[in-house]
Amino acid sequence: MRILVIEDEVRLARNIQAGIQSVPSFAVDLCHDGEDGAHQAVVADYDLIVLDLMLPGVDGLTVLRRLRAAGKATPVLILTARSTPEDVVRGLDYGSDDYLGKPFDMGELLARIKALIRRSHGRPDPRLKVADLEIDTRAHAVRRAGRTLRLPALQYRLLEYLAFRAGSVVSKTELLEHLYDYNWERFSNVIEVYISSLRAKIDRECTPKLIHTVRGQGYLLAAEGGGTEDGA
Repeated sequence: MRILVIEDEVRLARNIQAGIQSVPSFAVDLCHDGEDGAHQAVVADYDLIVLDLMLPGVDGLTVLRRLRAAGKATPVLILTARSTPEDVVRGLDYGSDDYLGKPFDMGELLARIKALIRRSHGRPDPRLKVADLEIDTRAHAVRRAGRTLRLPALQYRLLEYLAFRAGSVVSKTELLEHLYDYNWERFSNVIEVYISSLRAKIDRECTPKLIHTVRGQGYLLAAEGGGTEDGA
C-alpha cells in the first residue's frame, strides 16, 4: 500500500515515514507544503493520505477540498495539533475519514491507518482469506493449508495488495503505483520476479492454484483462474 504524508515539520514527517515504513505493508511519499501535497494527492493514486491542517501556502482543508473536488475517494487521516471539536467537525465535513491529534502514539497512528485501508476495500476483518490462504494484516503473517510462510517485506506487500483485491484482475501498472514510492523505476520487471517467487511459495504442492496471470491484463488472486495462465 502506498501512503502520502503531507506534513510541513520535516523532522516529524520523516519520523512518521520511518514509523509507517517499519510495517511491511507500506511505502511512503512525503510532501512538506500544501501546494505540492495537493498536486501529488490528485495526480497519483494513494491508498491513504496523512494530512496536517497547518501547512504553508495552502492549508490542509484546502488540500482536502481539492482532493474531493477532483473525485478522489482516497481515505484521509487528518493529523494536527488543532483538535478542538470544531476542528474535528470541519475536517469531517470537508471529507476526511479520521482525525488524530498531536502529540500522538505511533502505534495508534498505524492502527488507524490499517483500519481505514481495510474499510476502504470493504474488508473490515484484519484476516484476509482466499481458499485456504490466510493473511493476518495485523501480524503480517501468511499461512496456507495450515503452513506458515515467511515472506520478505516486498513479497508480503504484493500478496497483501492482491488479497485486498481478491477476485479482481490487477494490472502491473497498478501494482507498481501502489506498492512503491515515487522514486521507484516504473519500468522494472520486479513485479514479474516477485509474482514468480510468490507462486513458488503459495502454490507449490497446493491446490487449487491461487495466483494467476491474465494475458495482457495483469494478475489475479483467486481460487479459480478462469481463462488465465500460470506463468509470470
